[in-house]
Amino acid sequence: MPKINVYLPDDLAEQVREAGVPVSAVCQRALEQAVRRIGTIRAIRLDEPASQDAAARQSKFTDRLRTALRLAADRARADGSATVDTEHLLAGVLAEGANLALRVLRAMDVDPDRVTLPERSGDATPTAYSPTAAAALELAVTEALTLGHNYVGCEHLLIGLVTEPDGTAGEVLRTLGADARSTRQAVVAALSGLAHLQATTTAQPDPTAVITAVVRRELQPLVERIERLERT
Repeated sequence: MPKINVYLPDDLAEQVREAGVPVSAVCQRALEQAVRRIGTIRAIRLDEPASQDAAARQSKFTDRLRTALRLAADRARADGSATVDTEHLLAGVLAEGANLALRVLRAMDVDPDRVTLPERSGDATPTAYSPTAAAALELAVTEALTLGHNYVGCEHLLIGLVTEPDGTAGEVLRTLGADARSTRQAVVAALSGLAHLQATTTAQPDPTAVITAVVRRELQPLVERIERLERT
């Protein structure tokens, strides 16, 4: 049986040893799940609704992400593109209008209304995701699994788009200041802030304000570190 090395932080490795976790069995199960979920994404055909539905179910896409993907396909169709590209995915997330990714962007001082994406003029009909768009979706699934989430939402896709190195959407977002590390931290902080809000209050304060406050608090040490490096 082939052997794959798994590297862990020292503290986690110690906890695994103390708890007696069956590492091989756990890793096999997690990798099997990841392979199935990513495999369904690679098999998506936009001209076959059944394959889209299968991918959404297998990868546990949220309703908002499903809506964003439909809007992305609509944008690609309007552009006359043969594939749905990363800029179409980002356009879909922006057009959906009420997802957590948009709140995260605002908390990072990136105004979604000012995100400018290139427009195309073609005469094709999209039938599949481009390699870069598929990679961004695969990264979104990986991010959700890494964070221990049992769903994939627009916030995970945002991380995937920023992390994917070759797509137009990632280039646009990174130019606006949404790099991979800070975006991941912002998503984690936003989810933590929402969970804390739901657990500690029965009132209904503005969730955007809560997310903004938590994200900026979590990102402040990183901002200060960058500023110190720039001064030196």
